[in-house]
Amino acid sequence: MSRVQLALNVSNLEEAIDFYSKLFNSQPAKLRPGYANFAIVDPPLKLVLMENADARDHGVDGAMNHLGIEVESARDVTDATIRLSGEGLATEIEEQTNCCFAIQNKVWVSDPDGAPWEVYTVLADAPIDSGISGDGSCCVSDAVVQLTVSDASAPAACC
Repeated sequence: MSRVQLALNVSNLEEAIDFYSKLFNSQPAKLRPGYANFAIVDPPLKLVLMENADARDHGVDGAMNHLGIEVESARDVTDATIRLSGEGLATEIEEQTNCCFAIQNKVWVSDPDGAPWEVYTVLADAPIDSGISGDGSCCVSDAVVQLTVSDASAPAACC
């Protein structure tokens, strides 16, 4: 079996385990002091969490823009929205949005350190001149940025 590994520094391991257990509807396969890993079946992912508060601040720094889970249909996005909201996670819904040269339905949540995650489906291709999100900005909406940034002096966009 092949799967992608995503290793994240987190500032609070317990909060991160709680969030990612809800996001992926899965429990850690291994727990050690300052460490957890998940062997997620769908989507196939090895998620590694390492508690390292000094390496992680609120929001997403550097090259990472956002994280996403592509699902088969708009119904799957709706189901994810219901499940994540039911788990008590703050959600931001976007329907028929132009992002990454595609028309998409999606729901956004943010991990405890502010990293934005989308569960999305591609409904159709968008014209090549539409840009990344149609307005020259990145795919993460201002509403999602507001969910993740509590400092009023922080930038209002992720790109």
